[in-house]
Amino acid sequence: MGLARRRFITHTGLALSSATAMTVSCVPDATANETNSRSVAGCPSIKRPMEKIEGKVAFITGGSSGIGLGIARAFADAGMKVGIGYRSDKHLEEAMKGFGQAAVRVHAIRVDVTDRPAMAKAAEEVLEVFGKLHVLVNNAGVVQHMPLSQATFDDWDFQMSVNLDGVFNGIHSCLPHIRSHGEGGQIITTSSILGLFTGANSGIYSATKYAVLGLMEALRAELADSNIGVSAFCPGMVISNIQESSRNRPSELADTGVKADKDAQDKERALRHDPERAMDPLEAGRFVLRGMRDNDLYILTHPEYEQILRDRSDALLASIPKDVQPTEARLALARSGVEKSIYAIERARKRCEPVTSTKFTK
Repeated sequence: MGLARRRFITHTGLALSSATAMTVSCVPDATANETNSRSVAGCPSIKRPMEKIEGKVAFITGGSSGIGLGIARAFADAGMKVGIGYRSDKHLEEAMKGFGQAAVRVHAIRVDVTDRPAMAKAAEEVLEVFGKLHVLVNNAGVVQHMPLSQATFDDWDFQMSVNLDGVFNGIHSCLPHIRSHGEGGQIITTSSILGLFTGANSGIYSATKYAVLGLMEALRAELADSNIGVSAFCPGMVISNIQESSRNRPSELADTGVKADKDAQDKERALRHDPERAMDPLEAGRFVLRGMRDNDLYILTHPEYEQILRDRSDALLASIPKDVQPTEARLALARSGVEKSIYAIERARKRCEPVTSTKFTK
């Protein structure tokens, strides 16, 4: 475990066992940490539909390995019933061993998130097995790092079909079932830290992750007055097999601008399995569990990216023209769209500040 992560864990009260490099930290439980996104004296409060989760039902796409498996294990350990979508029999066999006694509350469903009829059937299968559905975690994803200028249409369509279309397919298939019982629920989508900033060689991947972040923000606003919460999970590097996602690439999308480079692939594989630089999936899953129980809009895991997030935010603010005088009509239109917005509410409760209306001046 790296020095930066040890400092982070010490600072936030996360305790890592030294028994093995792969032992995960104990992320504080939401019910035990009243100062973390919690309604305490003077802090704004929001609905937390999934604050009590024992016996509730979740469906997690891409749940047989990596981040998805980490989320599934965290949910199952907390007493939830979990349906996991999978593609690889090998991954599923290994995954089921990790659930221990909680495996009796786990049901696996082979499904391709790009297949809309199959996703609808998967949601129905969760209902058949567990009776209800409370939580959807859109987690299935693929990655192919490459210069955007070299990408083919197939490279674009492959990543978009899974990372963006697959998310909409999940929402379309599962949201009606979550609404139907009236007990509340949560929709969580795995974006990425690269959905908050980007760089060279991540053009298509970041485009998909920026898109699903916007999708979750819009859905959060849409469902704000309901008893269904919405969260975007934006992790940094987590130990996973996502670099091997091309194994499920459809033959009709085989044309790619990426030239096979075994040395580069081996280095990326080693990086993604290095516990000094990549978070354990169960640790990431516990962050999702906590964020879901608190109904956090944004669930982040890696504090080491704070500066680049500030740089991006500052760059946006610095780009606002100072020599433009909006008319009163334009100001009124802007007020109607953002006063008491989901962003203002989330900022206020995270900072434990009153929710204030946005100030508009000429």
